[in-house]
Formats: sequence, structure tokens, C-alpha cells
Amino acid sequence: MCSVRSSALRAFVRQGWSQQCVRKDLKTTAKLSATGSVQHIDADYNLETTPFDFTDENYGEIRKIMKRYPSNYKSSGVIPLLDLAQRQCGGWLPLSAMNKVAKILDMPPMRVYEVATFYTMFNRTKIGKYNVQVCTTTPCMVRGGYDILETVEKHLGVKAGGDTADGLFHVMEVECLGACANAPMIQVNDEFYEDLTPETTKQVLDDLKNGKTPKVGPQNGRLKCMGIQGKTCLKGKPRGPFAPHLETLDAEEKAEKKSAKSKEAEK
Repeated sequence: MCSVRSSALRAFVRQGWSQQCVRKDLKTTAKLSATGSVQHIDADYNLETTPFDFTDENYGEIRKIMKRYPSNYKSSGVIPLLDLAQRQCGGWLPLSAMNKVAKILDMPPMRVYEVATFYTMFNRTKIGKYNVQVCTTTPCMVRGGYDILETVEKHLGVKAGGDTADGLFHVMEVECLGACANAPMIQVNDEFYEDLTPETTKQVLDDLKNGKTPKVGPQNGRLKCMGIQGKTCLKGKPRGPFAPHLETLDAEEKAEKKSAKSKEAEK
């Protein structure tokens, strides 16, 4: 019985994967993005000798970031510093910026490269102004994620992994972005656009192209991730207390503050 079930499962998986491959004409399981090869490829704008330094404002941010970590664990700040560098460079991370981060954190440069090549959030080549990341992981796939990807590619005239000729858009196919309840969705730079259809996807892209600010979040009118029918239960005010001991502590703290104020007033 187990062997029959296992063979049936394998056949189902093979059939499903085969259909998916035919649909997408996949050549590789790797996602297409600006991350590219794990190896650095020299370009005239991205050499080891290309000047880079943080702005005075960002050095102030670095001081704030490094206060979060013990002095003997400075390397813990590598991701936020790389992110800061990428934002300063307009959405991509030059080799010289990685070297600067390594120097600030007293890390071997190779350790910084390892982080930058592991996380797809870091783009090691120049990309367009708007980084359009289309999620095609299971919940989005089931809800039409590949239709959204196809819409983005056709509307912008560029395949995933590429940039539009005007340098305005870069398109990526990405794994889960954590908005499964609002599938399908895309992330453009730091903003989420959710509950998409091909039509609303085009509208978001057109607004960005025309210098407008698209409505962030669900595009179908619902509130955040609330059901499309609205609130159907728990309509009244929640009953409490849920944690009586916390309320007691809060009352004691308020009493202490009131007492302290009274003593100050008496003085």
C-alpha cells in the first residue's frame, strides 16, 4: 500500500511539475534577478577602485545602528549597513560599498561578500529606479501570480531579470514576500501592492511611470487582510481583562507615579 501511494504521489508531483515547466518554459529553477552570478563581474561603474563613502547623514545612522550590538559583535550590523549603502546608491550595491562596510565592521571583505551574495534583497548590479518584485510562491501562484508576472513583463516590455530601456523599472521574480493573505501581490521598492488583477497591476505601473503615487496595499478595496465580505464576527468590543496581572502592575505603576508627583508638590 505504501509503495502504491508513494508511486502515485511521485506521478502526481511529476505531472504537476511538468505542466508548470511547460507553462513557464523554465530553463532553471533559479529566480531571475539583479543578483546574478555569485562572482563579481567588473564593470566601468563597479570596480574595486570605484570611490564610495557614506554621507555624513548616513554615518550618523551607522552610529545609531551600531549601538544595538555589543562592541565584540560588530559584524552583526552587516545587513543593516549593506542595506544603508544600497539605498544611498539608488537601489544597488557596488563592490566598493561592500568593502567600506567590511572596513567599518572590522570584517574580512569575503565575509561581507558572502552576505551580499546570499540574500536576494541585495542587488550587485545597477537596476532601474523602481524594483518590481513579483511573488510566484505557492499562495500567489494559486491566486494568479504567474498571470501578474506575465502582465508586468508584457506591459513593461522586459523579461524578469531585466530593466526597461528608460531605466525606470527592473523586474524580478521572487519567493514569498509574506503577504499570502493578499495574494497575488508585488513589491515595488519598499511598498506592497496586493490583491492584484492584471488591470490593477497595469494601473500601479502606469502611475509610477507617470510620477504618481499609487495606492499602497490591497487594490480591491478591502481593509488590509480583512475578508472581502468585511468583518463577519467579533463585532463587539473585546471583553477583558485578558491579563489581570498586567493590569494590576499597570495600576501599581500609576499609583507610584501619582504618589511621586504628590510628594514633589508637597516640597
